[in-house]
Amino acid sequence: MSADRTYNVLFLCTGNSARSILGEALTNHVGQGRFRAFSAGSTPKGEVHPLTLQTLRRAGIATEGLRSKPWEEFATPDAPKMDFVFTVCDNAAGEVCPVWPGQPVTAHWGIEDPASVEGPDFKKEAAFDDALRYLRNRLAAFMSLPLATIDRISLTSRLQGIGAMDGSTGTGKGAA
Repeated sequence: MSADRTYNVLFLCTGNSARSILGEALTNHVGQGRFRAFSAGSTPKGEVHPLTLQTLRRAGIATEGLRSKPWEEFATPDAPKMDFVFTVCDNAAGEVCPVWPGQPVTAHWGIEDPASVEGPDFKKEAAFDDALRYLRNRLAAFMSLPLATIDRISLTSRLQGIGAMDGSTGTGKGAA
């Protein structure tokens, strides 16, 4: 991996309406041109959860172009070549994923589904804020890695360690 290139990152979840979308938008926001992110789902809901968009806007993160889409879009020969694939929900981590062109480095970064939280609006909003915070912390650790000088085995190990940071569901069955 080279220090002077843009790395493509794919966030996967089952529904592609909350966590993976948060990961995509946040990475594109903080990636400073070094990272370009995408998201997809194994069984996408077809729309982005309204609280995902609200949370991102409240954090000053652009939401234009965000959409819920199937992961098959990124498994075609003409799709962007991914350098990294992160599953952010335990269901997606346990599913059989497509074979990604270019053999990206993969890791599971499980986070509780904020869209599944029930109760008053403030509880739901807090769950989305928590998910964004956990992703922000993981991305900060990821983006500080010496990607141009680290070997694949060490990188994979470090990415798995990042996935175990605060907020981890801890029940992932492995990487994508």
